[in-house]
Amino acid sequence: MTATTNTSGSRLLGAFGWFEDFTVGQKLRHSRASTVDELEGSGIAKQVLNTADSHWNEHNANGLAEGRLVFGLATASLVLGLSGFDTMEHALAELRYDNLRFTAPVVHMDTITAYSEVVDVRDADRPDAGIVTFRHYGVRQDGVMVFSGERTALIKRSTHWKGVN
Repeated sequence: MTATTNTSGSRLLGAFGWFEDFTVGQKLRHSRASTVDELEGSGIAKQVLNTADSHWNEHNANGLAEGRLVFGLATASLVLGLSGFDTMEHALAELRYDNLRFTAPVVHMDTITAYSEVVDVRDADRPDAGIVTFRHYGVRQDGVMVFSGERTALIKRSTHWKGVN
């Protein structure tokens, strides 16, 4: 069997998400949601040795929510991951994260949906890309916002990259 490799980066990526596709004020509801399970919920807390009992012990009342609390950075990572297909498909680099806020508890078996808003679009100091700042939100199945944060990225310009092999 002979395998061929597609070496054209533009053919591997989605049609949306180029620098030119984003405008300030644009809002996106990302198509996937994710239910937090053991892996996201407490696995990372154990790996980074966040020893807060509310992450590790299912039967210890934590005063914030019923159930084991999810490590906050796992919640942030989940929201950023869910938003990635629509916002970071053509990114060259992530430049910064700002204003991370954990606004309500997340426990195992909560389902998180991600939303994004474009808050800034500007030229970069290079002709093949521009800079976009997104505000990402994570919302629990009951409609409560559990996370918000901003991510700034260097995004490819389609005028330069489309058709580049």
